Amino acid sequence: MALLAAFLALGSLQAQQEAPRPSVGAYRIAPKSAPVQVDGRLDEAVWREAPVTRGFRQREPAMGEPATEDTEIRVAYDDKMLYVGVVAHDSRPEGIIGRILQRDRLFSGMMSGSGVNFAGDDAIAILLDPFDDHRNGVVFATNPNGAEYEALFTDDGKQINTDWRGIWWVASARGPEGWSAEFAIPFRTLRYPRNGSGTWGFNVARMARQKGEETLLSGWSRNNGGFHRVSQAGHLTGFTELPAGGLDLDVKPYLLTGYTREIDDIGVITKEKARLEAGVDVKYPVTPGLLLDVTVNTDFAQVEADDQQVNLTRFNLFFPEKREFFLENAGIFEFGARRSFEAPPFLLFFSRRIGVADSGAVPLLGGARLTGRAGKQTLGLLDVVIEDKFGEPRTNFSVLRAKRDVAGSGYVGAMVVDRRSSASSNTAGGVDWSLWPTSSLNLQGFAAGTTTGDGAGNGWAFQGSASIERDRFAIELGHLAVSPNATAEAGFITRTDILRTDLNSRLSPRPPILGLRKVDIFLFGHHIMNTAGRLEEWSLGPGIGPKWLSGAGISVFGGRGETRIDEAFTLSDRVDVPVGFYPTWELGWFANSSTRRPVVLRSSGQLTGNFGGRVDSYSGELSVAPSRNLSVTGRLSRNRVRLPGGRFDADIGTVRVTVATS
Repeated sequence: MALLAAFLALGSLQAQQEAPRPSVGAYRIAPKSAPVQVDGRLDEAVWREAPVTRGFRQREPAMGEPATEDTEIRVAYDDKMLYVGVVAHDSRPEGIIGRILQRDRLFSGMMSGSGVNFAGDDAIAILLDPFDDHRNGVVFATNPNGAEYEALFTDDGKQINTDWRGIWWVASARGPEGWSAEFAIPFRTLRYPRNGSGTWGFNVARMARQKGEETLLSGWSRNNGGFHRVSQAGHLTGFTELPAGGLDLDVKPYLLTGYTREIDDIGVITKEKARLEAGVDVKYPVTPGLLLDVTVNTDFAQVEADDQQVNLTRFNLFFPEKREFFLENAGIFEFGARRSFEAPPFLLFFSRRIGVADSGAVPLLGGARLTGRAGKQTLGLLDVVIEDKFGEPRTNFSVLRAKRDVAGSGYVGAMVVDRRSSASSNTAGGVDWSLWPTSSLNLQGFAAGTTTGDGAGNGWAFQGSASIERDRFAIELGHLAVSPNATAEAGFITRTDILRTDLNSRLSPRPPILGLRKVDIFLFGHHIMNTAGRLEEWSLGPGIGPKWLSGAGISVFGGRGETRIDEAFTLSDRVDVPVGFYPTWELGWFANSSTRRPVVLRSSGQLTGNFGGRVDSYSGELSVAPSRNLSVTGRLSRNRVRLPGGRFDADIGTVRVTVATS
């Protein structure tokens, strides 16, 4: 109780300092007005008549101070399109940086609590929350080259889906005052209530890269804000007579043909087979907030291949979902616990369990997804049937997900996942919650149960955590319990029979020396017992990470601990690791040079003492962007294992050449 009281007190310090949310008026374009030419230049009459919004404030480097470069925002709309015009003034227009043209590369990542991690270019990002629910939004962004970026934000930015694709247009132009951009977004691309209040959530972020200055229209505080925090957005008002929408049907058929001939060792044809496959994907908004996706004989031939990895642990590797059918609104189906630098300890549902087996891809006969918003509820329904293959019978996967908005940006929810075939069945379900007693303090957790047809998989799992994120410090304390028999065949469980407690803390002084932006000082650790109370693993260690205004940074961390191996296993299918209780230590680092330069160096590594020997991995990366149309990245990773049971080296080298023409 004392710890909870301390969390509440720390969170309340910022609650009284929130600035009023800015309001932006949308200008209704007269029916006979000249059309907007999306060329990046705001020279049409519409932009002279639309009201101008200014007043950006810094998030970095001087939080709360007015932006040193002015940014102008104008919003207009007609019967079909929403237009956003931005003028990014710059006192040194010759220093504007724009090297990226490839789609979805304007951000190097987005993380809750740290805000937007812009890549090396100047950029403008727009957030729209059409339902004004302070939880979910859609993001459109560009740079001086007119590069495109779009993403979906779920649960106040905790889940970010950069694989979403929408229909929209953007163009940028440079001039003596700086650079400007025009966004044209069809209303059919956006989901919004037809009979709403006419007010949307709205925010704009700008990166002036040569100064390292990140500014926002709203939510600029580093203590409880950030562009990713949908709840901190301002308001977009003035909408009247928005289009009700027509059929709005998206159909994507495919046809695949082929011919296979098998020849034995003496050249005799043993088998010939012609191949003809057809399928279709259909997308249809059942209501303004609910989207139906239907697939028949699904084609995953164009899915990007997974990055090659070497497994240096005793647990399964985790690969992200990349198939389009499962991506849009995927954050709705999130239920469980994740970690930043390891595989998720517990996920009730993981879509890669559908149609992906150890022996290869399993064809999807068909499926349907219904996802979106209905009033204060977020809903997700999924049903998919996969073909019998690799000795497994035809299997049906069903998921039902519901979340109810609670007090600001919080929610309480429930989820049921069922995997069923003629040979076996597995059902898992539970309730979860995310509550915000203050704007900085988040309490979240879940309680789940699992069952199988034969009873062998009857189990449970529970997690509770409290975290607070502020500019100068952060702390997170969480506890996860997973019973010995917990089974989620349509989910992902790294290990069972554990009682795990995690502590992560950060102090971030901002010394005004050596061009530093800040210095992060970490202390992190975990303690794991089994459900009978026996110690299984622990580790504790510090870290330090200076970051400079130029964008360069380095983080160094270390720690000591112990781990118990109850069952012998083979590391990466090469070296045997026997049962035992092993002391452990680690030393690791992440480093990168300034991302605003045409040549960027990155390095990472982790030197580990474990299993009675050494398990080391380290990598280096060189990225060169001689022009906006061409970039080349080379990466070399080395994995070096020296254990009593054997030794091996595993090296992975990759070269990626990207040519972007538009």
